Amino acid sequence: MIANKHQFLGHIHSQFVDKAPHVLGLTLRCIPFNLKKQAIEQLLQLQFKHSLEDGDLDFLENRWLKIEVTDLQLTWFVSLIDNKLVVSREEIADVSFIGNANDLIMIATRRQDPDTLFFQRRLIVEGDTELGLYVKNLMDSIELDSMPKLLRLTLEKMANIIESAPKNTF
Repeated sequence: MIANKHQFLGHIHSQFVDKAPHVLGLTLRCIPFNLKKQAIEQLLQLQFKHSLEDGDLDFLENRWLKIEVTDLQLTWFVSLIDNKLVVSREEIADVSFIGNANDLIMIATRRQDPDTLFFQRRLIVEGDTELGLYVKNLMDSIELDSMPKLLRLTLEKMANIIESAPKNTF
């Protein structure tokens, strides 16, 4: 009986991890793009303040990085314009990073290696290979402790939930 209870709870946990991004995506699509744009830009400015000051993001000057979170059905574009990270709804991408929410959370928290996910075809990088490598190296250089505390704690909690989900229940 206990094994069945744990198996059942494991199944619910697994289903939650699988389905939560879809539900979150429905919610996020109801938020006007301009509000999401403001939030993303503020977060990027805060996260990359020192990188911007040091010129570490100059490779993105007037070039567009497309970020697509497939299961959330969210897409946005990021560029460096006048030494400020700018978010747009629609541009012609120089490079695209495409993945699902759970994998991107695991990359952000260093629990998954982007190269591994790329070779497993769970992270898709399209477009300018050199620019993609710069972006990947930038992602690799981000220290978790340098993230805004609320963002870091939220990502770590989500990663813990994702990581602890049983893989094959039932």
